Amino acid sequence: MNYDALVLGGGPAGATTAWRLARAGWKVAVLEKASFPRRKVCGEFISATVLPLLRELGIEKTFLEVAGPPLGKVGIWSGHHTVSAPMYRNGPAEPWGRALGREYLDTLLLDGARLAGADIRQPCKAAGLMRDKGRYICQTETPGKSSDAELSARIVITAQGSHAGRARLTPMPGHPPQPSDLIAFKAHFVQADLPACVLPVLAFPGGYGGMLQTDHGRVCMAFCLRRDVLQRLRGQARCPAAEAGLAYIMEHCAGVRRVLDGARLQGGWLSTGTITPGIHGSYNDGVFAVGNAAGEAHPIIGEGISMAMQGAWLLSGLLIARRAQVLYGDAAAVGNIYARAWYRSFAPRIYSAAFLAQMAMRPAATKQLLPLFQFLPGLLTACTRISGKTAKVVPAHP
Repeated sequence: MNYDALVLGGGPAGATTAWRLARAGWKVAVLEKASFPRRKVCGEFISATVLPLLRELGIEKTFLEVAGPPLGKVGIWSGHHTVSAPMYRNGPAEPWGRALGREYLDTLLLDGARLAGADIRQPCKAAGLMRDKGRYICQTETPGKSSDAELSARIVITAQGSHAGRARLTPMPGHPPQPSDLIAFKAHFVQADLPACVLPVLAFPGGYGGMLQTDHGRVCMAFCLRRDVLQRLRGQARCPAAEAGLAYIMEHCAGVRRVLDGARLQGGWLSTGTITPGIHGSYNDGVFAVGNAAGEAHPIIGEGISMAMQGAWLLSGLLIARRAQVLYGDAAAVGNIYARAWYRSFAPRIYSAAFLAQMAMRPAATKQLLPLFQFLPGLLTACTRISGKTAKVVPAHP
C-alpha cells in the first residue's frame, strides 16, 4: 500500500492536514488509534481565526449551527473577585470565537478527510516505522486482526500529540513524576449559570482553569492542577482526583461556586496525565510534526485547537505548493522552511501562555494583578491579543 503521505493521528491537526492534501490530489493514509466519536480533555475553544479555514473546507455553516454562542468577553475569577473585559479583535466586523465538543469536531473533520479521498484507518495505530530507500515503511496494528497491513509513504506527518516528541518516529521517553507536573481534567455541566458570552480564566494556588458555554447548552470546565497539590487534596478528602480538584477550586473561586450551584455533571470527568507545554520541534529527519506534536501552549490561553488547525493549514499549504520538491526532491529544505514559519506563528503564543500560567498559579502575583485589571480592564483585553486570539498563521515562504 503506497501513499504520498502517512498521517499519524486523526485529531484536528491530523484530519485537517489529510483533508487538504487529499483534496489537492495527494494519496494520503491516516492512522487513528481511537474510535470516534470520542470525548477528550480539552477546553473546546476555537478562535475566530480558524473560521476562514472552516469556510474553505465547506463546514463553516455546520460549525456555526452546532457550536456554542460567540465568546466576546474574557474574565479572571480568583477568590471573591470576578473581573471581565472584551476580547480583543482586529475590527468591529471581526467575529468572535466559539466552542465545540471534541466528540463533534473531531468526527466532523475526519469524516471530511474521508470524503476528500483520504484512506482513514480507525481504530489503527503504527506498531513500527522505519526508513528504507527514501520511503517510510509502517507496520500497523488493528484491534481484532491477527494480520495487519504494511504501508509505505514518501513522507510522514505526526499529529499524535505532545508525547510524540520532536518530530520523531518514536514517542518521547517519559520522565519521573515531578511535584510541579500539571494534571489536566475536563467535564461538561448542564443547567449551569454561566453567562453565554464570557470565558473566565480561573486562577487558584497551584493551578488554573477555564469555563465556557459550548454546544447544546452545556458548560465545559477544564483545569490543570500541580501533582503535589492534587496528592495533598486526595489525601485530605479521600475521594476521586477530579472531585477533590473541583472542591478545591470552588473553595478558591466564588464565581465557580455560583455558576455550578444547581448544575448537573454530564458524562463524568475526564483526566489526562502530565501535560508537556513547550516547543517540541516541527521537522526532524524527514518527519513533519503538527499540532501538539510540534509544540503545546499552556491551556490557560485556550489556543490548543486553533494552533493545531492553523498549523495544519500552514503545513498542508506548503506541502501542496512544493509537492514535487517534497516527494521527489529535497524534503529537508521544505521542512526547514516549515520549521521557521511554524516558529514565527506559534512560539509567541507558547511563551506568553507560559508566563500567564505561572502568574495564575501564584497567589501573590494574582493578588497584585487583579486590582490592576479592575482599574484598567483594557490590560485584560490586551492579554487576549498576546495570547493569539486574533493571530493568523505566517505564510510559509523563504
